[in-house]
Amino acid sequence: MRIIQEYLRAALDLLFPPLCVQCHRSGSVLCDTCLLAIPWLQPPLCRLCGLPQLAGQACRRCLYHPLQLSGLRAISSYQEPLRSSIHALKYNGNTRLADPLGVLQAQAYQRHHLDADLIIPVPLHQERLRQRGYNQAALLAQSCAATLQIPLETTLLYRGKTTSTQVALTALERRENLRGAFYCAPDSTTKTVFKRKILIIDDVSTTGATLEACAAPLFAAGAQAVWGLVLARPIVTKATGPA
Repeated sequence: MRIIQEYLRAALDLLFPPLCVQCHRSGSVLCDTCLLAIPWLQPPLCRLCGLPQLAGQACRRCLYHPLQLSGLRAISSYQEPLRSSIHALKYNGNTRLADPLGVLQAQAYQRHHLDADLIIPVPLHQERLRQRGYNQAALLAQSCAATLQIPLETTLLYRGKTTSTQVALTALERRENLRGAFYCAPDSTTKTVFKRKILIIDDVSTTGATLEACAAPLFAAGAQAVWGLVLARPIVTKATGPA
């Protein structure tokens, strides 16, 4: 089926060449020039949350309120040209962007020397999945896992309840909003999770609350380590404090 889909896509590309979501050049959904224009977060980075700081140890926020994860890494800050690419993937139905963006995440995995036995996406609630028609995190995880040749599990973690929008919530409110929102499939947790190193894929992380909520049932099932890897993180200025 996948081979047939690739042939159909190639045929359609000949008739209707894709346009870069950024510069609108013909040939690809995200051209090499625009990919290279994405600014990577540069060290020194906090060893836990992965945000830039003055020294390469834990940042002040993580010293007092450490993430409930083994660590979190992002490619870039939530700015152009990455921001509009994420928006096009997540809200405009441009699912083909998951391929180049997932490859970027694979490159970040290698750049940061991450080590995972298993890759899983942040799941959507079934109601939200029906509304959108796809889970952008699952598409990114598929591309990333295929590039790295690491097993992908899309039915291990479930979202058991819908939650209100997190945009206007503080970090503490986000954690409370997501408490108990995710759970592991009970028939596979022991053999799949126990003593395994797991990488959770998502598009954007603001405070890390969603990734922490995903990690909680995985740690409870005996995971050795749970890392988060996202495309972008909003960089908050020192004057405003953490989101």
